[in-house]
Order: sequence, then structure tokens, then C-alpha cells
Amino acid sequence: MVITKKFTFPSSDGVHQVSACWWLPGEGEPKAVLQLVHGISEYIGRYDVFARFLAERGWAVVGHDHLGHGLTARDSSEYGRFADKDGWRYVLRDTRQLRLLAGRELPGKPYFILGHSMGSFVTRGYLLAYPGTVDGAALSGTGQESALAVGAAKAISALCCKLMGPAGRSKLINALSLGAYNRQFKPNRTNADWICRDEAVVDAYVADPMCRFLPSVSMYHDMMTGLQLLVKPENLSRLDKTTPLYFFAGDHDPVGANGAGVKKVAGLFRKYGAQDVTVKLYPGGRHEMLNETNREEVFADTLAWLEARRAQVKTPADPKA
Repeated sequence: MVITKKFTFPSSDGVHQVSACWWLPGEGEPKAVLQLVHGISEYIGRYDVFARFLAERGWAVVGHDHLGHGLTARDSSEYGRFADKDGWRYVLRDTRQLRLLAGRELPGKPYFILGHSMGSFVTRGYLLAYPGTVDGAALSGTGQESALAVGAAKAISALCCKLMGPAGRSKLINALSLGAYNRQFKPNRTNADWICRDEAVVDAYVADPMCRFLPSVSMYHDMMTGLQLLVKPENLSRLDKTTPLYFFAGDHDPVGANGAGVKKVAGLFRKYGAQDVTVKLYPGGRHEMLNETNREEVFADTLAWLEARRAQVKTPADPKA
């Protein structure tokens, strides 16, 4: 039995109420906490199966819908838009807020965080901005475009913000970014073949109004801002070198350059002193390994890593460090 509890908390933007959810074991004290950070154009409810899997095995799981996503958006017009400006900062701060709230709810528990895709970028930003506040981090479907590509995308999205306004939607920018991921899977059955090989998951994603929106030009600009911050030496030098890191992805994931980008990011963390870095690439897997045809294997591998690192925790991380 799994107990779910929905709740809200004030966003750092001072405007929105962030929608969040707990998944808790039906009996006994949770052994540890895992905070989930979802990706772009989706919402935390898509992680229900994985969260229940962990809760059934004694873990407490918590996650929220980002600004412009899921139930945090006040209506569909807000889908795909963090803020008019400083959106990346708000998303990062909301993730931090949930860490503090969860720590107060379940104090003294080993605490881990798992971010997928855009959520992996947010999680990487969290690790650099708030080092030492989690006992380990898992990064699903991450990657890192070249500095030149990120700089160009940021400049284009900034121009579009001026011409169209922050809430504008650009089919061209989308085609050059998210839309490009589908090309390696031609002939395409849908516009989301790249997320995984399970056609039922893909069809549900395509049909879901909380997934099929076009991100705003300001959201693209915010993400490029975040990607630039993630590779700045002065930020990477703040990393808590003792925090264990687990990178997992499919070796056919275009976001991670079919594995090369994942290894690049893992290598970057090692370069700046990370002592415990594990990389797992799944043959044939695409972007959403937690929804892939071999998801039971992925669930088991992720749980095994979490349990092994939990066993190593002597004093849980201080959420206020």
C-alpha cells in the first residue's frame, strides 16, 4: 500500500502556488527520501509508477510541478513559461524550497534527488548552488551542448523575446531544439518517438494536454541561461566532492548525444573532484529510461544504487548547509 498526499507551497516568484505530491510507504517509517525533478513539457504525475515502486520498498518520494507545468500552471495559457524574466532562478529556488519543506516533514532521513532531462539540468544547478544538502543525486537523460551552440540558442531566443514577447512561441526554435530529437528515429510514427520505445507511453504523452504544449521563447532563453551556468568553473568549483552521482540514460538518447554527452558531463564532475561517479547506459534506450520497455530493469538498477549509497550515509546531509 502506498499513501499519496498532495500539497502546495508558495513559489519563489511570489505569484504561484507550486503543486506537489508525496508518495509514502503504507506502513512504518520511511528509510530515506527521494526528491524527483521532472523535465520540460511534462509534470510530476508522470512519475507515479516509479514513485510507487520506491514507496512500496520503504522510500518516501516527493516531487513538484515546475512553473509553467502541470497543476502549478493556473491555466493552459501558462504552459511552457517559467516567467517573463529570471525563470531559471525561480525554478531552482522552488526545487530548493521543496528540499527544505521535505526536510522539515521527515527530519534526519538520508535525502537523495533525481532529476530527468531539464530536471537533470535543474538538479545539476542545485548541486552547485546548494552543495552538501543532499546525500546523493541521480541524473537521468542529461547532456550538455557545446558552448557555441548554447550561446547561439540563447542569442536567438533573446531576440525572439524582444520581437514576440516572453510568452511568444516559435516553431522555428522548437524545430531546432526539441523537434530535432526525433530526426534520428525516422520514419517517425509520432513527433515524440524519441522519448522511448514503448508506443503506449508515447501515445499517452502525445495525447496529454499537459505534455503537448510548445515551450515559450522565454523558457528556451531561461534554459540556455541555466546550461551556461552549469559549466562555469566558478560554479563547478563549489561542488561537494563527496556527494555520490549516478548518471543513467539510453545510448540512443539524442539529448545525451547517444551517450557521449552523458559521459562528457560525468567527466566534467570528475574533473572538479567528484569522488563517486557512476555512469549506466542502456543499449537501445531512448530519452525516458524510467518509461522504457525495460523500465523494470531501470527501476531495479536505480533502487540498487540508492540503497547502496543510503547504506553509506552516517550523518544525513544538512538541508540548510
